[in-house]
Amino acid sequence: MAQQLELIAGCYEQIVFGYRVQTGEKKWTSDADFSHHAHTASLSAVAVNDRYIATGSKDETIQLYDIKKRVEYGSLLHHDGTISCLEFYGKTHLLSGGEDGLICVWSTKKWECLKSFRAHKGHVTSLSVHPSGKIVLSVGTDKTLRTWNLIDGRSAFIKNIKQNAHIVMWSPTGERYVVVVNEKMDIYNLETATVTGTISNKKRISSIRFITNTIVVVAGDEETVRLYDTDSLKCLCEFKAHENRVKAIYSITVGETLVLVTASSDGYIKMWKLDLEKIQDTPALLGEVNTSARLTCLGVWQGSPVEGSQQVEAEAACSQVQPSREETQREHKDHTTEEDSIKLVRNKKVEFVEDKIATKKRKAEETKKKKKRKSE
Repeated sequence: MAQQLELIAGCYEQIVFGYRVQTGEKKWTSDADFSHHAHTASLSAVAVNDRYIATGSKDETIQLYDIKKRVEYGSLLHHDGTISCLEFYGKTHLLSGGEDGLICVWSTKKWECLKSFRAHKGHVTSLSVHPSGKIVLSVGTDKTLRTWNLIDGRSAFIKNIKQNAHIVMWSPTGERYVVVVNEKMDIYNLETATVTGTISNKKRISSIRFITNTIVVVAGDEETVRLYDTDSLKCLCEFKAHENRVKAIYSITVGETLVLVTASSDGYIKMWKLDLEKIQDTPALLGEVNTSARLTCLGVWQGSPVEGSQQVEAEAACSQVQPSREETQREHKDHTTEEDSIKLVRNKKVEFVEDKIATKKRKAEETKKKKKRKSE
């Protein structure tokens, strides 16, 4: 059985890339699957679940894609400002945070905004949903850490942290969480809501990822990636991952293999094999791909394992949108027009955004006509 994997990356050049991964015993290869001029400004966030890809941008929109059906699924328009963070909760919900200080909760069934609430007086810089799905943590430029009850959209707890944090993340079991301010990472205990320890990185932290309930991977404004133990607060391992600063990291488990994926400003996406029993050893490089773009965000889509004829059908479906090597190189080189990218078919069944805008305009016109009649 083969595991379906797709590397999803966004960049300053307004394009989202997809690379299909072929796994092997020692080396993994990545083939360009699609590239799409997704936004009118640089991408700032990407989130992935088992079916959808959501990308956020400085153009104030969230773009949706159905990776299984390989179609563009429409846009979500609610935020006023840059989309700063996106996170799926399972198959049912997507949460978004923005420069406008709002957190929005979207249903993936009809893509309706179920809740929208003012989370911070400044920008929402990061959010993280508890594994239970009942509460969410958020940090913003108002120098606060806030806990929200997702059932009623109300604030459950506010903590002044005296500095603008830019990352918050729950551990896999939800027993602890970390808050990042510049190069420092505070570890909090859920029961006491107090800091149990602080880890200082050498450079400003750009991305973090829990690979176990206690071990966290940290990338900063440098070429090095480090693994820290949140109990002992010690660095377990560090290695040079790229030639330029690492912008984003992601972790997945394929079979029994724990894989760390890194994306850098040098344009490369790399996949590393981690061995928890030999955590102090430098991870083995499984494979890499050069996007020739200034990468900003990263996600990894994992599909269900396929076997036999299903694998053949999956590869045939991918080949329908597979660009030639020359087209891929041209697209990566100049990023000029949407015609140079693969056009994803728009799903007309969910053009709800356009319908809502048209409805609002129609109601406004009817209201004006009624007022005019009354005045006459």
